[in-house]
Amino acid sequence: MFPIEKYHFASSVEDAVQALAADGKAKIIAGGTDVLVRLHGGNSDYDHLVDINGLSELKEIKIDGEGNILIGALATFTEIMEHEFIKKHVPVIAESLATIGGPQVRNSGTMGGNICNGAVSADSACAALIHEFDLVIEGPKGERTESINGFHTGPGRTILQKDDILKYFCVRPDNYQDFNASYCKYAMRGAMDIATIGCGAAVRMNGGRIETLKLAFTVAAPTPIRCKNAEKFMENKMLTEETLQTMVDALEEDVTPRDSWRASKDFRLHLIQTLAKKVTRQAVENQGGSC
Repeated sequence: MFPIEKYHFASSVEDAVQALAADGKAKIIAGGTDVLVRLHGGNSDYDHLVDINGLSELKEIKIDGEGNILIGALATFTEIMEHEFIKKHVPVIAESLATIGGPQVRNSGTMGGNICNGAVSADSACAALIHEFDLVIEGPKGERTESINGFHTGPGRTILQKDDILKYFCVRPDNYQDFNASYCKYAMRGAMDIATIGCGAAVRMNGGRIETLKLAFTVAAPTPIRCKNAEKFMENKMLTEETLQTMVDALEEDVTPRDSWRASKDFRLHLIQTLAKKVTRQAVENQGGSC
C-alpha cells in the first residue's frame, strides 16, 4: 500500500488547479512513474495527490490549422512514439522517448511529467529544446504560454508554480519544417538507466551548408541546455571533420559537466564532444548531406 493521506480525482483542468491551490501539500499524479516510486520510498512530500488521469482533453495529439503540432501533457510515451504525426514530422521525439525505461514505463509515463519534474537527465528534454517547444499552462489566473528555453531553472526545478498544470506542448512549424534531427543517449544500461549524457541536434541545410544548427544536452549542466556558442559557429558552415572539431571545442563554453559517482567530469566532457559530432553528422545525413 502507498501512504496516500489525501486524494482528489480531478473532473476538469480548472478543478485540478483549484484543488492544488486549496491544499499546500497537494501534487499532481499523472503517469505515476516518478510519484509512485517516491511514495514507495516513504517520501511524505507526495502523500496529498491530485489525479488528472481522467482529463481526456490532455491526451490528444493533433495538428491544428496553422500547422502547430499539439501534444497533450497526458499522452503516454508509447502513444507519442506511435503517432503518425510524430513519426512523420518530428521523429526525433519518438527516437528520444524510445530510450526511456521499458515498455511498462513507456505505456504509463508521460512526456508532460518527464519535462515538468525538472530532471537534468530527462530523455525528452533534448527533443523539446531543439524543436523549441512552447508549453501551454493553466494556472489560477488563466492560461499562459511559456517557452522550453528557460523553463528549467535548476536540478529538479522549473518555472511552474505549485498550482499550475501543463495542458499541452506546441511545436510550431518554424521549429520543425525543413529540419532534420538526431538524438543519442549514453547510459550504462541503455534504456533501463538514466542518461549519463544525452545529446540532440536539429539542422536546416542550405545547399551543402548548415544554415541552422540547434544542439542540446542533458546532464551537461545543472539544467538541460542549448549550446549557443557551438550553434553559432556552425552557421553557414560545410560539415567537415575540421568544422566538427572546432564546434566541439566551442562546446567547452556552453557546458559545465560535473564529477559524480556515476561518471567523472572528464568522462562526461569526452561523451559530450563525441555525441555532439555523432548527432550533428547524423542530422546532416538525414537531410541528404555528408561529411
